[in-house]
Parts: sequence; structure tokens; C-alpha cells
Amino acid sequence: MTSYHQPVNAAAVPRFAGRSTFMRLPAVDSAEGLDIALVGIPWDGGTTNRAGARHGPREVRNQSSLMRSAHHVSGIAPYQIANIADVGDLPVNPIDLLDGISRIEEGMSRIVATGALPLSIGGDHLTTLPVLRAVNKSGRAGVRPLGMIHFDAHSDTNDSYFGGNRYTHGTPFRRAIEEGILDPARIVQIGIRGSVYETGEHDWAKAQGVRIIYMEEFARRGVDDVMAEVLDIVGKQETYVTFDVDSIDPSMAPGTGTPEIGGLTTREAQQMLRQLHGVNIVGADVVEVAPPFDIGGMTALVGATVMFELLCILADQVRRNRAA
Repeated sequence: MTSYHQPVNAAAVPRFAGRSTFMRLPAVDSAEGLDIALVGIPWDGGTTNRAGARHGPREVRNQSSLMRSAHHVSGIAPYQIANIADVGDLPVNPIDLLDGISRIEEGMSRIVATGALPLSIGGDHLTTLPVLRAVNKSGRAGVRPLGMIHFDAHSDTNDSYFGGNRYTHGTPFRRAIEEGILDPARIVQIGIRGSVYETGEHDWAKAQGVRIIYMEEFARRGVDDVMAEVLDIVGKQETYVTFDVDSIDPSMAPGTGTPEIGGLTTREAQQMLRQLHGVNIVGADVVEVAPPFDIGGMTALVGATVMFELLCILADQVRRNRAA
């Protein structure tokens, strides 16, 4: 029998009973000894329109009780091959944006210092910037920049909002590129769509080398062709995966701050995530689940299911690295 943390058995204890944790795993105070740390970031200080993603981690925990112990396609049973637990929420500051960012970075730094791979739930997409800073200190420690696979309706590479504010959920990846955290030549964004502030809104990102796959191109090419290009772009070097739930069409995920019609289906998202086996993932997140705008918990369920898909990929990576 494995000594790894195990989820509560849903066949013995009803899913609506017991403590609410990610995947019904034990709640622990530290990431020490973990292979993968599941962490909440209940903060939406960078939101420019509909706030509410601060409530995402709590509701994703609730909906994650619907996840069982093994993946029905890959056969991966993550809790048998990796030590995984819920390490709680990072400390946040809901009334001070810059302090909030700093607290998230400090909290995530403590997690990654243990060697655990972080899988976090936001929170708005600005939460990804301090997480990336913690995962890779490239500008300060000489670590090479990360690649990134980015599922989203929006590029999030704008420069500033509202009188020069450089930190919103529409700017994190511009800041990360400028800080040397991300290698723009190894960034691919999938599902981008919707109206823009101006016709050249994405010109800066493209000039840096970011590959933007608009939804129209994705629909024309299909999952397999697109993902073959994605894997070629990021290669075998260190890569971060970030999944904004608004990449999903709002008919399937209405509970988000900036919905855009014409998006991915949940099935397409699952098919793409399942092709990430073999990518050298150093961390991942799911962001922008906003329960106040949800219907019947369906968006939080999308977030929990995407989280489980990523968890299986990460657990398989842990197993392969251990065997190498």
C-alpha cells in the first residue's frame, strides 16, 4: 500500500459530507514532503470589470468533490504515484494591489522551495504573475526563462489600464516578458477571441515572438494539429501551464469575469490538456472562476475538472522523473 495522501473514498463517505478540500485530499500546513501542492489564491485585485474570482478557490474545492481517484482515459491514478495534498490558501490583501501581489509571491516561494510542483486555483489572472516570479527567478537568479502554454480568450499582454496602472488581469504576461520570467518565443496562446480595445492590441506580443492561435484558427485546424504545434513551440524545456476558464464558451462556463462567446468546448479543452504528457511542466494554474456569476456551480465544476486533468499530467511527470 502507498503511504501517499489519499482522498476521502466517495463510495464510503458521501461527496456532500466532510471537510471541503481540493479533491477531498487531506489539508496540510506545509508543502514539505509533497510532490504536488494544491493551493488556492482567493484574490481578484487585478479585475477590471466583474469581480468575484476571489471566491473561486472555495467553490472549486466544493465542486472537486465530484472528481474520483483515476483518469478514465489515461488510466492514471494520481494519488497512487505522487504525494499530493491541499496546502490551503496563500495569504492575500484584498485592499492593496501591490501588497497582494507581494504576499502571493512570498507564499508561493515557500511552496516551491520545498520542491513541490504548484497547481493553484485563482483568483484573477494577475495572480499568475507573482506565481511565475516565485517559480522562476530568472531576472535575479540566472534561471532561464520559462515557456508557457496559455489557454484564454484574452492575450493579457496589454501595457496599462486606467491612467497607467501596469498591474491588472490584462497585463500579467507583458510584465512577465519584460521581467525576463517568460521566453516569448516559447509562449503559445490558444483560444484568443472577442472584441479588442484597438486594432493593434496584440502587436506588441506578436513582435516579441508570442504565438497567438485565435479561436477562428483553432476551429479551422482542430485539436490535434494545434497541439502538435504547441508541443513543438515549448519543446522539452521548463514550461508553465495557465488555464483561464474564460477560454471555455460561456454557454458552458458562465461564471467568469470577462466572458466571450464563441469559445472552446469543455471536450476540446480536455482533449488538448491530455496531450500535455511529456511537457516539462514546472507549475500550472486555473484562474478566473467567479462563483457570483455562475449557474448551478457549472463553471466551478469546469475549473475542478481542468484541475484534475492537470493533476494527472503532473502526477505522471512525477512518476517519470522518479524513474529516470
